[in-house]
Amino acid sequence: MRVGILDILAPPARGPAEVGYRLLMTKQFAGITPQAISVWCRRQGHETFYATYYGLGDPHRLLPRDLDVVFIACYTQVSHLAYALAKLYRWAGVRTVIGGPHAKAFPVDCLSFFDLVVGECDAELISGILAGQYDPGSVISAARPFDDVPTVAERMPEIRASAFFWGRKPLLLSAVPMLASMGCPYHCDFCIDWNTRYRLLPPERMAEDLRYLARHLPGTLIVFHDPNFAVTFDRVLDVLQAQPPGERPPYIIESSLTVLRGNRPRRLKDTNCVMVAPGVESWTDYSNKAGVGREGGVAKVDHVADHFTRLAENVPYLQANFMFGLDTDQGDEPVELTERFMDRTPFVWPTINIPMPFGGTPLHDQLTADGRILTTMPFSFYYAPYLVTTLRHYDPITYYTKLTELYAHAASPAMLRRRLRSTSHRLIRYVHRARTAAFRGDIASFRRILGMLRDDPRFLAFHEGRTTRLPDYYRHLGDRMLGRYAELLSPADRVPDLTQTLVPGNG
Repeated sequence: MRVGILDILAPPARGPAEVGYRLLMTKQFAGITPQAISVWCRRQGHETFYATYYGLGDPHRLLPRDLDVVFIACYTQVSHLAYALAKLYRWAGVRTVIGGPHAKAFPVDCLSFFDLVVGECDAELISGILAGQYDPGSVISAARPFDDVPTVAERMPEIRASAFFWGRKPLLLSAVPMLASMGCPYHCDFCIDWNTRYRLLPPERMAEDLRYLARHLPGTLIVFHDPNFAVTFDRVLDVLQAQPPGERPPYIIESSLTVLRGNRPRRLKDTNCVMVAPGVESWTDYSNKAGVGREGGVAKVDHVADHFTRLAENVPYLQANFMFGLDTDQGDEPVELTERFMDRTPFVWPTINIPMPFGGTPLHDQLTADGRILTTMPFSFYYAPYLVTTLRHYDPITYYTKLTELYAHAASPAMLRRRLRSTSHRLIRYVHRARTAAFRGDIASFRRILGMLRDDPRFLAFHEGRTTRLPDYYRHLGDRMLGRYAELLSPADRVPDLTQTLVPGNG
């Protein structure tokens, strides 16, 4: 069979700044599961075509037209592009299959556009799809996420296609995706991995991949896609440390502060970890991940800032992930505490996320029960700077005013100067400048939305949940996001089906 695998990483780029970011950064976000599917299909003797779409060019031209089956992976923000492409493939008689975060979160909506919707998958499930074992209109899933991750050597055709430039060789920012573990021991209500049990993948496989990279791609950056890296810290770091010092590739991880306690940051330095991105989330909640017990408020800020200071002595680049707009957030305190953290740790880049009610999470269930999801807001806007829920303690105008204040503090000239003084690393200094510029672009978006909230009563009524009529602003912006594919999706196609209960009889 002729099998296509398309990993959609971003909507079409708009403007020179987005083009540059997509080419240098987004290109490196390719997922491991689409690459694994490509390998599994190739093992079975099928003619396999794999591509990633990161916002440049025409996604429909990345794969041959005469496929038998196409697998498309995407996250929610780009799901409408996936839907439009699925229509084109179905018209051509191609069997369409969707997987990835969006399919896991909103499987019922996906059924309107794809023949099959996949939750968890493994090689056996993919084999069954290719053998025609599942009826069109089915939602199917493996019993659990796969453990047998194909080796880097097996994935090299996919890695070259996704991460290398012109498919030839890696450049400075080229990244090899890897997994050391699956799942997470924490149960954050907003996270799609909240109920996925943590388990370490075979350390021998990771060691084999590291040896391969040392021989064939020395010095190439590794990005570990683990939801929470090295929960079993010593077992994972022993594998990394077994590599000779001159053959340890640079690597990036996301991990909880509770994992990175004591002398462990020193082992990160010894094994060539170049970036860590812990989730702090909130100053009033999720404290079990931060290792601060029941501390909150200023005490938690200072405790976490001290922890990041110790990390900075061993890891060149740090990022702290925050959520603003949780039900525990109210008043000025969340903004003031986050600004205090920024002032104490200018060497840490703060990402400030807007809570999104992704399906399959306790957050989605709670907001649905409370009637607080804007049910006609298209999936294209399930990412910052857009608000798709009503908040418990902030009206929309107040929320965007405070969000603008947070971003303005993070992107101020004074803060940029402090960040630049905190490092002599040329690349990190460049990243600080680039991310500051991106934050300033976000501020412009927040102010645009704030202006409409203040000046347009219908726009405000929509965001306060008093009407379900989608503002023209979002209709027009959705068309711009889709570009020439906008004509393939009607207004009705873009109204999300947030139903979580699967159709009876589906797999």
